[in-house]
Amino acid sequence: MYQFQQDSSYETPYYSSESSISMTSSIDSCVSFSRLSFENLNLTRSQSSPDNSNASLKPHRSSDSSWQAIQTAAYKRKAALGLRDFRLVRRIGSGDIGTVYLCRLGSGSEGGGVYAMKVVDKEVLAAKKKSERAETERKVLKMLDHPFLPTLYAEFEASHFSCVVMEYCSGGDLHSLRHKQPYKRFSLSSARFYAAEVLVALEYLHMLGIIYRDLKPENVLVRSDGHIMLSDFDLSLCSNAIPAVESPHSSPYSSPTVLPPHSRRTKKLSPFSCLPNLLFRSKKIQTLTSSRLFVAEPVTARSCSFVGTHEYVAPEVASGKSHGNAVDWWAMGIFLYEMIYGRTPFSAETNEGTLRNIVKKPLVFPTESPSSACEKHARDLISGLLVKDPAGRIGARRGAAEVKTHPFFKGLNFALVRSLTPPVIPGAPKRQKTTTAVNGRDGKKSTAFDYF
Repeated sequence: MYQFQQDSSYETPYYSSESSISMTSSIDSCVSFSRLSFENLNLTRSQSSPDNSNASLKPHRSSDSSWQAIQTAAYKRKAALGLRDFRLVRRIGSGDIGTVYLCRLGSGSEGGGVYAMKVVDKEVLAAKKKSERAETERKVLKMLDHPFLPTLYAEFEASHFSCVVMEYCSGGDLHSLRHKQPYKRFSLSSARFYAAEVLVALEYLHMLGIIYRDLKPENVLVRSDGHIMLSDFDLSLCSNAIPAVESPHSSPYSSPTVLPPHSRRTKKLSPFSCLPNLLFRSKKIQTLTSSRLFVAEPVTARSCSFVGTHEYVAPEVASGKSHGNAVDWWAMGIFLYEMIYGRTPFSAETNEGTLRNIVKKPLVFPTESPSSACEKHARDLISGLLVKDPAGRIGARRGAAEVKTHPFFKGLNFALVRSLTPPVIPGAPKRQKTTTAVNGRDGKKSTAFDYF
């Protein structure tokens, strides 16, 4: 799930300390490659869990050779895979809670390609009081089965290390990819494509009751086929979403048509389907017309944790208030703005200045007038997402169902977005070099922070 840095002149972690409020040292300073050597570790084979017993049921990975290789290796072992079943190639990233290695299945396994193994030192995390973050990410990964979200291939313990094996994305991330574009920004059509795929991923997360809380270009990875994959879920908030059917023309404050109790998600959701079956067993859902919206948004979730990335946090977080699902839609607005204009709208020279701007500064676009109808629609969507009052923010009430109906996405079939040709496919001829960065954050990875 973490990209292999193609530029060998530097190695950028998926969290850097450049803009971090909490100046914690990198896990990599505590976990070296040598400490992961087989000779020095007291290896322990992971115990199969109820979640692992159904691990082979991943519809979106049915034709994935890497997934099939993992399943074949586990079948031959007659047990869950462990560290001895993988060969570490090199370190490809480090962050606040772990270090990521490129790895392959051991010499006794056939095929499978490469994987990303995230290694967490449990003793270090315990000392930092961040063990809960690692557990949150592991919990979320177990729930996911979606084309734009990571697949958990294997998990195991090795001495005091906790390891998860996930999909490896060879195309880098959208932060790096943006810097390769002319003027370091995406065209409107490219930004629309990436925003659509991120929107579909957020919709799925919110249906599961998961508030992401760390959307930014650095966490939007690019697969080998050019499609995206969200990463890093340690700051996520797990809650519940109640499915409802609403009219798109009704008032945002009117009472929705809530589905009957037997169609709600009162039981544990199956992690092995893109859209949980329980949500679709009601006849009311099966007979919906195109004029109705299916909404499953965790609107009741609340948290007072001060988490996120400075330039992407919502005003309610920056001002120290409680927050909920609306923070993801604010981040979506910042994300779309940066993709189109090459910078974020509220950045300042200091982190404190950035947070102050987020709370008080009005939204301003680089030019007074849009250059096209498409840009006009983009600005309108961004303005709706970047409403400082979360109650009036697009998506806060109806989630992705509301955002999808915006004119910016007119003519786009979200059900078929996965079959569209991406703007950039890794390995394609590189474009010419572009101009210098337009703001201080360009060229540097932004960092998530958490104050509790």
